[in-house]
Amino acid sequence: MMLKAAVDGLQVKPDGIYVDGTLGRGGHSAAILAKLTTGRLYAFDLDETALVESRPRLAAVSDRFTLFHANFKDMRDVMGQADVTAVDGILLDLGVSSPQCADPARGFSYRAEARLDMRMDQSQPLDAYAIVNQWPAERLAAIFREYGEEPFAGPIARHIVSRRQQGPIVTTADLVEVIRQSLPDRVLSRKGHPAKQVFQALRIAVNDEMGNLGQALEQGLTLLAPSGRMAVISFQSLEDGMVKATFRKASQPPYIDRHIPLRQDEIPQPDFRLITAKPIMADSHEQEANHRSHSARLRIIERRDV
Repeated sequence: MMLKAAVDGLQVKPDGIYVDGTLGRGGHSAAILAKLTTGRLYAFDLDETALVESRPRLAAVSDRFTLFHANFKDMRDVMGQADVTAVDGILLDLGVSSPQCADPARGFSYRAEARLDMRMDQSQPLDAYAIVNQWPAERLAAIFREYGEEPFAGPIARHIVSRRQQGPIVTTADLVEVIRQSLPDRVLSRKGHPAKQVFQALRIAVNDEMGNLGQALEQGLTLLAPSGRMAVISFQSLEDGMVKATFRKASQPPYIDRHIPLRQDEIPQPDFRLITAKPIMADSHEQEANHRSHSARLRIIERRDV
């Protein structure tokens, strides 16, 4: 449902130019590509495995696509190098993909033991191991609090620093045990995994997800052609809050002193309009079939026609 709602929300034109900033395993890209005749799709991903695995899936649909091993925060520059200065639609499906979580070797999951990693781009030097074993307690607590909304950020951070004095915290299981030891019994007895919020915070910090998203939203809006749309699916409150604030700001009219007399046709209009005043959420059927969809939020914005 969310895939269909996002692609339908773009109002894909057969001759249009579209960007999938988060290729993953190609589900959204394939759906967009199937609607194109003379148009073209450009897709981005930092994960080389995603690029390799999605290519045959897309090729089975059409050859009218180009894949970039690049960060979506650089989409304006990358598209410029491809001689594309305006596009008809952009889709961003945020968060870690299911195949990344399912691969224990990537170190994303608190449910499978692996070396602490969490890098979407395997070529970058910073990983979760470095953060957990090198960052001071104050900095660890800050990301646990800001990115994970973890109420016990301070105690967990201090316990990590104390534990690593005995030797490095190497695996996801090692970190989970440290987190468990940092929490009171009343918290451990609650429903849900006690390491979920810390692991989310580490993943966001490793991949600078919030910084990248902010740049991607800004660049994406500048790339949209008149009547072009951007659709963003987010899975946690920080991301959704940034998307909501960015879209709201872009769709507000410029400030005009109320004392200046203007005719109705002289009042400047904002460059964008919200297509979704409130986010679209997955229905009950999709939530039952896909647990991740419980937290999914879809927001869509459109550049006004000149």
